[in-house]
Amino acid sequence: MALTDSAIVGFAEAKTALKSGRDIWEFGAEVLSSLIEYTGIEQDEIDGMLINGSMTGAGNPFWSQTTADYLGLELDFCQTVDIGGSSAVGAVARAAAALDAGLCSTILLLNIDTESSEQNARMRSFQDEFTYSHGMIGPPAEFGLLSQRYDHLYGLDFEALAKLAVTQRNHAVMNDKACEKLRKPITVDDYMNSRVIADPIRLLDCVMVCDGGNGLLMTTKKRAKEKGFSKFVVPLGYGERTNYQVANNLTDITETGHLVAGQKAFAQAKLTPKDIGSLQLYDDFLIALIIKLEMLGFAKRGHGADFVKEHNLAHDGDLPLNTGGGQISAGQPGLAGGGVNLIESVRQLMGQGGERQIKNQYLSLVTGIGGIPYGRNWSTSTALILGTEA
Repeated sequence: MALTDSAIVGFAEAKTALKSGRDIWEFGAEVLSSLIEYTGIEQDEIDGMLINGSMTGAGNPFWSQTTADYLGLELDFCQTVDIGGSSAVGAVARAAAALDAGLCSTILLLNIDTESSEQNARMRSFQDEFTYSHGMIGPPAEFGLLSQRYDHLYGLDFEALAKLAVTQRNHAVMNDKACEKLRKPITVDDYMNSRVIADPIRLLDCVMVCDGGNGLLMTTKKRAKEKGFSKFVVPLGYGERTNYQVANNLTDITETGHLVAGQKAFAQAKLTPKDIGSLQLYDDFLIALIIKLEMLGFAKRGHGADFVKEHNLAHDGDLPLNTGGGQISAGQPGLAGGGVNLIESVRQLMGQGGERQIKNQYLSLVTGIGGIPYGRNWSTSTALILGTEA
């Protein structure tokens, strides 16, 4: 059985919220209940679970087992996928492998985090020892340095970044699952005039950490048909690279593992960038979108901004991008954030995008970014191509 013999039969997403005050397992229960209602699959039929590592649950060495216990799940296969913001996308490939190996027959892919309400992750010495003492604190500072380097090599185009910000915010306005604080239109001037956080990173370049949850139910394609599912989403190609160029102490930080992960995903799916109908790209910062367009083969190095300006990236455009608002405009529910882009991809392919529904419901590319290490770029890069089968 191959990757393409697995099927995503259901998706669910809780509303993202800033400092919700909700318990992390409350989000998990909501997602699970929604999936059961959506698919008609009974809870006792779910015999596998993959859950993202979370900032809230970081101190729990039995995170996956505890969550399964609290949700009332008796499982044959239960693991944490701990590759940061790449976890949600990476879980799809791992779930397909588990189904292939016969470790389970129906598997829950759960992403939950309440980072804006409760932060239990202890910062490790390798982070603060070399960076905090110099004032480089947190992802904005790291992406600020990345942006400075990109500007030095190729030049930053703030008009392109503003277009991305406005387009994604317009999508979030139409997304009732997006954080309410972010469901307000913005203009190019709003972006240009937003305060600088870590030069040249502006406020509207950045994600806002929130609380939330989302998830998928996967099974084999054969079982999906036996259960009577008339339409489901199929993973067609997947690529992953961790610690890209790790042996190179003078690596180009504007080059990432998506260069490799994307090539692997396209090769496995036997597709090219021109075949893709929509993009749901991990967007913790807008510059990440520019770089990924280049790494994934949609634009030449240094020309990602040109690509953005040449294409209509709105939901009704020629290449829709982050049609739910992405994490920047819908909110980033901690390490469950990678699921925001993934769920939107599945929603659109299922034809359930509502007023922001895309026209091309056949092929979508989703990515993940997991970790921002000292001295290099992006610990884990993932790329997943999804298609539909009806």
